Amino acid sequence: MTSQITVDDQDDQVPAKQPGSAPARTGLRGHPWLTLFAVAIGVMMVTLDGTIVAVANPAIQKDLGATLADVQWITNGYLLALAVSLITAGKLGDRFGHRQTFLIGIAGFAASSAVIGFSDGVELVIGFRVAQGLFGALLMPAALGLLRATFPAEKLNMAIGIWGMVIGASTAAGPIVGGLLVENVSWQSVFFINVPVGVIALAFGLFILLDHRAENAPRSFDVLGIALLSGAMFSLIWALIKASEWGWGDTRTLLFLGGSVLCFVLFALWESRVSEPLIPLGMFRSLPLSAGTVLMVLMAFAFMGGLFFVTFYLQNVHGMSPVDSGLHLLPLTGMMIVGSPLAGAAITKIGPRVPLVAGMAATAAACFGMARLSPETGTLTMSLWFALLGLGLAPVMVGATEVIVGNAPLELSGVAGGLQQAAMQVGGSLGTAVLGAVMASKVTGAFGDNWTAAQLPPLTPEQLALAEKGVQVGIAPVPPGAPEQAAQAITAVAHDTFVSGMSTAFTVAGIVAVLAAIVAGFTKRGENAAAGAGAAHV
Repeated sequence: MTSQITVDDQDDQVPAKQPGSAPARTGLRGHPWLTLFAVAIGVMMVTLDGTIVAVANPAIQKDLGATLADVQWITNGYLLALAVSLITAGKLGDRFGHRQTFLIGIAGFAASSAVIGFSDGVELVIGFRVAQGLFGALLMPAALGLLRATFPAEKLNMAIGIWGMVIGASTAAGPIVGGLLVENVSWQSVFFINVPVGVIALAFGLFILLDHRAENAPRSFDVLGIALLSGAMFSLIWALIKASEWGWGDTRTLLFLGGSVLCFVLFALWESRVSEPLIPLGMFRSLPLSAGTVLMVLMAFAFMGGLFFVTFYLQNVHGMSPVDSGLHLLPLTGMMIVGSPLAGAAITKIGPRVPLVAGMAATAAACFGMARLSPETGTLTMSLWFALLGLGLAPVMVGATEVIVGNAPLELSGVAGGLQQAAMQVGGSLGTAVLGAVMASKVTGAFGDNWTAAQLPPLTPEQLALAEKGVQVGIAPVPPGAPEQAAQAITAVAHDTFVSGMSTAFTVAGIVAVLAAIVAGFTKRGENAAAGAGAAHV
């Protein structure tokens, strides 16, 4: 359904335009390409933070005397807050305007970063990492909502392509920038860097962004729906995070998974009865939108789940530093940076279906190729597979986002943006957990036999279990003072076993990517994309 748009410019109310016309703008405020620039700065801050902090965790642990569980909460607290809040945050943008929620997200994220930088205790770090997740959730769906409302249909895919390029560049820069800052400045600088970026994004946002609201935007809040969806998402993500520690058959894992299913069922029943639901279930009658959501989950499963092991492969098997491993991943992110705007242009011309199917086919081929990596694989071979993966992911990031956001009504563009981001979070968590279980199973089944076959001294069951945990991330259990020959034999066994598990994990990821290519065949161009900026001239 095409909606009218009301544009708020500070205190001035501009009358709603007729469907298909451009929102009124004055001067630079509301200019589409400047809007994209302002949005990109904020998105860059959040996505950079997603990878840069991992590099700082060891330094935080040492400086603050944190336990391993504390360090895990620095990551998990952020992830849980982000995943649980995304769709609700998108609804807030639909209700109060995406400009307002974007600016609040920017200011809150930068302020939380500053507090973390000044923190002298790990509890404060964890608490404000949760705050970062909440403010990041406000920012990300609002960015897509602003692009959807500002750009005309024929330019939207190009805008999303550049948006994807920024995400790729920021993701690539995270480990490199983080490594340089931690090594040469301090771990606090990893958080302080968000403050000037946030100030710049806030300044551009205040002067450039124009608020667009659909005339029939939501006017109330589905409080019970928010509670049920938040409970479902928290239980699901928490179960996936803890499954590797607790075990998939553990009562706690099963209770959280069961609680998630129960909350999702109750949420669906409630949403079908409430007058103004958090997520109108009628959205999913759109086969392309549903297919785009499933595609995003499967893509994130294959990409993030597989990439989880690549870092361990580069650092623990090949002995690279975090900075060096980040540089070796540049072919992947470089192809995403180059490919995203090109994919946006191609999708505008021929529609999303062919680029999406081709992109997931290339992703599957890259996963199967990376399943053939060995401890001796050289940089050139690795780079070719990484580049193919980036080339495959570029049209999927752009096309699936356009399919989800473009097939949703304008008044639900924030919810659709939150749905797209939540699908990525669920898919990434699911991929990391499932492929982690595949790795653990392979290592448990093969390490003991490989150890015996290498004629190494027998291990006690306790020693074997401890060694297997290290091997699951590519660490060789070489005891201190071991003779060089023995150390080399232990390292060879550990790395061969790890690479064997990684091969199995990438094979599973490739199969999931093939399924995603099939799902991509059900996508099509957004039916409601023209309800945004309509005939605006860019």
